[in-house]
Amino acid sequence: QSFAVDLSSGAIAASATNVIIPANSQIIDCVFDVITAASGATDISVGFVGGSATALVNAESIGTTAGRKYPTTKAGGALAWEDIGTSDQRLNVSNSAATSAGEVRITILYQHSVR
Repeated sequence: QSFAVDLSSGAIAASATNVIIPANSQIIDCVFDVITAASGATDISVGFVGGSATALVNAESIGTTAGRKYPTTKAGGALAWEDIGTSDQRLNVSNSAATSAGEVRITILYQHSVR
C-alpha cells in the first residue's frame, strides 16, 4: 500500500493516513519516493495511530533532493517489521521540520498473516 505526504504546509505531527496494515502481517520493505524535493532537510517517521509514531520508521532523513530512499529497519521498528501484532494497524506519518515544499510517496510492502 502507498500514500502521499505533502510537505508544503510545515511540520506534520503524527497525521493519520488511510493505510491499514492487516493483523499478523510482516513488513517486508518500506520505500520513500521523494517526488518533489523538500524545501529544507527533514526527517520522516512512520508509525501506528494510537501507538508509537515511530514504530516502523524513526526519523529517516530525506534531504533536499528528489529520488528513492530505502529506510529499512536501521531507522527503527525492527520488531514491528517482524510482526505488527494481532490487531489491524492504521499508519500515521510525521516529519521533523517546517518545510514549505515537497512531496513524498511512501510505499509499505507486507506479507499478510505470517502466523
